[in-house]
Order: sequence, then structure tokens, then C-alpha cells
Amino acid sequence: MEKQRSFSVKPIRSLVFFFTISFSVIFLVFFSTWVFKTAPSNLVISSNSIAVKSVIEFNGTSSDFLLRNSVLFGRHFANSSQAEERESEAATGNSSLTPFGRNASVDDFNDTKSTVNDSEELSDALAATSDSVNGEEIHDVVNNIKKNDVRTSDVSIINRIEQESRVACDVTNGRWVFDESYPLYTNVTCPFIDEGFNCGANGRLDKDYMKWRWQPQDCDVPRFNATKMLELIRGKRLVFIGDSLNRNQWESMLCLLMGGVKDPKTVYEARGRRITKERNNYSFKFEEYKCTVEFYVSHFLVHESKARVGKKKAQTLRIDAIDKGSSRWKNTDILVFNTAHWWNHHKTKAGINYYQEGDQVHPRLDVTEAFRRALLTWASWVDKNINPRKTRVFFRSSAPSHFSGGLWNTGGHCKEAFRPINETFPSVYPKRNLIAEEILRQMKNPVTFLNITRLSDYRPDAHPSMYGRKSVNPGVQDCSHWCLPGVPDNWNELLYYYLQSRTKTSFVE
Repeated sequence: MEKQRSFSVKPIRSLVFFFTISFSVIFLVFFSTWVFKTAPSNLVISSNSIAVKSVIEFNGTSSDFLLRNSVLFGRHFANSSQAEERESEAATGNSSLTPFGRNASVDDFNDTKSTVNDSEELSDALAATSDSVNGEEIHDVVNNIKKNDVRTSDVSIINRIEQESRVACDVTNGRWVFDESYPLYTNVTCPFIDEGFNCGANGRLDKDYMKWRWQPQDCDVPRFNATKMLELIRGKRLVFIGDSLNRNQWESMLCLLMGGVKDPKTVYEARGRRITKERNNYSFKFEEYKCTVEFYVSHFLVHESKARVGKKKAQTLRIDAIDKGSSRWKNTDILVFNTAHWWNHHKTKAGINYYQEGDQVHPRLDVTEAFRRALLTWASWVDKNINPRKTRVFFRSSAPSHFSGGLWNTGGHCKEAFRPINETFPSVYPKRNLIAEEILRQMKNPVTFLNITRLSDYRPDAHPSMYGRKSVNPGVQDCSHWCLPGVPDNWNELLYYYLQSRTKTSFVE
């Protein structure tokens, strides 16, 4: 009897087990369907295009927006260390380089397809935007997205895309366009132009050299807006450090900013100094905006020193020690460095008993190798002493000279030039720029490489030539510096262009 009862219970247990499994499967199917219907929009990133795939229905339909023929402009990383590594590479332009700019490589991304599931992660991905993305293509994507009923959180992402697109093209590739609305100031409206750069006051009669504007091929650089720039640096220190070419750019910035000042008397040098070649540092205060625009001379960015060579003390360059004035570079908000034009055999005694490391004075050292070691010293100082969360750092490339028929001290001249050179004009990209780009890629802190070499190389017409400093020998022409107004104004427009970007991880241009 007991045996028979046991036998009859088994089919009932099997039936219960079958129904349990069936209902579980049905529940999982419905639950999964509900989850996918209510999930947030996904960003699917592939190596050849970007597809913004929304699983939220906009008026009953979903939208896919593809960036045609572009490389990735964002990527989500699995952990923070990977993100920092990619951010550092993006910040310093670790990509395949062309002589006059960069062509981004997508090799690092070809094995990756990433999905960003929320607005915050999407914003982080956008911060790693590649600088080779076509800004117009991003703009098309933004316009297409705006046509749909997008949530408020998505609007902020759209705005972020528009911000990032400002640094999404190669600004070094372009041409000079004649623009009657230039210059943005004159030597009458700006009282800060040094004698050596004030070509109009020194007798230059033609004005066309002031009216050329740099136009990148694939995007627009915004016209310099003095009021907006002053707002960007309100309460901050904007500091230029380098040689006389950086002083050229610093004076240009002072003049450009004067266009946004209501009362010129509220702009003055902190110690009442007048701008001359002999002074090594200046700090101009803009009272209304509580900011300063400063300049500090440092020809090499490293310490110019003296050491005993044989029985005599001689001038040396400590390529392993930062400039002694570097303490004034700290606690700043925007730093613009340059060094290039003193790195020649004439200025460095042909490298004979001139370069010093520790107590050793090298009997002979090639100028290119000395430049590399000095820039490594500067890079190490920046990494150790500059807080990237507070300070934006730029390193400007070398500006070309245009001497014909000799050098500056052997009869070289440029007075015959009256127009920009055609964009197809061949020239050699300076080795110093390549060294600088290589070192910037190795740095821990992000540094924007402000590459002005190519655009400036087209402008032999814009030097002071015979209209420079009057005290200089009349037979010597200045084909290294630049008239103001002039080419350095366009350097500052590029600086303004980068500063408008929210992210500090800009790229080598």
C-alpha cells in the first residue's frame, strides 16, 4: 500500500516542476522586454563611424545618426587608469604626424566597440574627442538630433558636442584671406606697441599686411572678441614666457584686449614700466576684470649661468636646471611658453664650452641635442609644479624667419615681399618642432601645442624689415619679428579658439 502511494505522487511532482519552469521562462521574457523598452539611449561607437542609437521612442520612431568618413570622437574606458592614459595621449597629440600638423590614427581603436549608457558617461567620452574629426560633420549630427524631441539631459550633451567641435579640425591647414574688416586695432588705439614692432609709426605706408586673416580649410576660427576673452580671464593671470617672439605675441594680446575696455586708464603696468626691449618682465593689470596679462623673458626656459672654463669664468647654459625666474610662473591660470629662436650656433657659441649639466661643461654639444635636453628639463618642471586642474598650459611652435640674400647680420632682407606666399609653397618643418611635439606626448600634464609655424611661413610680407627699431643699423633688416597689427594677432585668435573649449585636454595641432 505504501509503495503504491509513493508511485502515484511522482507524476504530480513532475507537473508542478514543469509549470514552475514554464512560468519562470515567461516571466523572464516579459521582464527582459520591459527592461529594453525602458533602457536609456545607447551610444554605439565603431572604428569607422559613430551611430547614436536611441531605444527611447521619439514619436514612435528611433533615430540613427552617422558621422560619415570620420574617426572616433569619443571612447568610454573600462577603468580610470585607461581613461587617464588615453586622455594624456589626446592632450599631447600622440598620433601620426604630417610635417605641418597631424592626421589622427584610428589603429588604436580598430578592435573596440563601446557603448555609453548614460549622459554622464557620454560627456566623459566626448572629453576625449579626437582633434581630427570634421567639425562640420559633428555640426550636422547636432542639427539632426535637435530636430527630435530630445530630453533636457540630452540637450546638455548636444551643447558639449558643439563645444568639442571647436577643437575638432586641423587649424594649421588653411590659407590667408584678405579681409577689409581687419585689423582689430591700430597703433593709434593701442599704446603698448614696442618701437621695433610699430611698423606704421616707423614709416611703412602700405596697409595690406594688416588685413589678412587665417582661414582653416575645414572649420572657422572665431573672430577675436575682446570682451569675451576678458571674461574668460576674469580674475586670472595670463602669462607669456619666452623670447622676444613671445613678447611680440604678448603685445598683440594687450592690444587686442584693449578693444573690450571701456576706460583705457584702467589698464596699466603694475610698476609703471614702459614697454622696452631692455626690460625682462611686465605685468599689466586690467582693473575692471581683475586680471593680469604678464610677460617674462626666458630665452631658453632653462638657467643662463656662469661656470669656470679653464682659468676663466664664462657664460654657460644649465640645460638641466629650470630658469631662475620660474617661481613667478607658478599659481597662474594660463601659461604660454616658447623657446626656439636663440637655439642657434651664433647665440650658443656653436656649442663649444657652453652647455652645462651639473658641474660638467660640455666641451662640445650639438644644439639640437641641447635643445632636447633643455625641453625635457622644462617638461619635468611643468609636470612637478603646475596643477593641470587650475592651469592651462600652451607651448607655441617656432615662428619662421624670411631672410633672403643672407642672414640677419650678413645683409639678409625681406623688404620686397608685399603679399602672402601661395599655400603650395614648399618649406621644411623645423626639427625643433618635432622634438617639442615628441616631448609633449611624454608629459604627464596636458599641454596644447600652439602650432603657428605653417601659417606664419606664408607671410614674408608681415615682418618689420626696414621699418623696425630705428636705433638698429639701417643696413640690418628685421625679418624675424612681426609688425603689429599683424600675424601675431592670428596666433592669439588661435589661442582664443582653444581657450573657449571647456576641456583642458586639447591636442597637438
